[in-house]
Amino acid sequence: MRAATSHIRSTCPRFSALITRIGPCRLAVEDRDPYQALVSAIAYQQLHGNAARAILGRFVALYPESDFPTPQQVLSTDDAAMRACGFSAGKTLAIKDIAAKAAEGVVPTRRAALRLSDAALIERLTTIRGVGRWTVEMLLIFTLGRKDVLPVDDFGVREGYRRLYELDAQPKPREMAALGEVWAPYRSIASWYLWRVADEGKTVKQPG
Repeated sequence: MRAATSHIRSTCPRFSALITRIGPCRLAVEDRDPYQALVSAIAYQQLHGNAARAILGRFVALYPESDFPTPQQVLSTDDAAMRACGFSAGKTLAIKDIAAKAAEGVVPTRRAALRLSDAALIERLTTIRGVGRWTVEMLLIFTLGRKDVLPVDDFGVREGYRRLYELDAQPKPREMAALGEVWAPYRSIASWYLWRVADEGKTVKQPG
């Protein structure tokens, strides 16, 4: 992280001041396999965190013999039982497809995923129902600990950049990709700091 923040500091005085203000990067990597990360990501899509945690908790509770249901267990679960946990019909189908693709080997184990490139994982995993590029990018950053991922479609990243540089509008995804090249090979760490800026913006009171 020291090398990463030193490099990012060198790209711009504003970013250097931001790092001084925020402090060390606290990007946490979760020790779980891609299958579990993808199922969890589907559970959290378009939901408040507390609601998603409750639904995921009810889902895991269906399998008291496991810390997390295996692909085979999910595939043998009736759709109605999953719907009763709070999953929509679309999320139920997506989770079933993740399980099927994990059983087939399309979703790699954590060990296998660590040997694959970012591009290879994005290409493989976006073939799964409900899994887009952004979802895979979150897996790359927070599950596999990849240091050079810039999720240009992420609202928080672009909003953080807009606020940091006091722009009238967020950069478009293609523009964000070009702007972020200067942070390589540590674009995940730069993204973490931009998320912090966006989070600060949420706490600013708006005029009445």
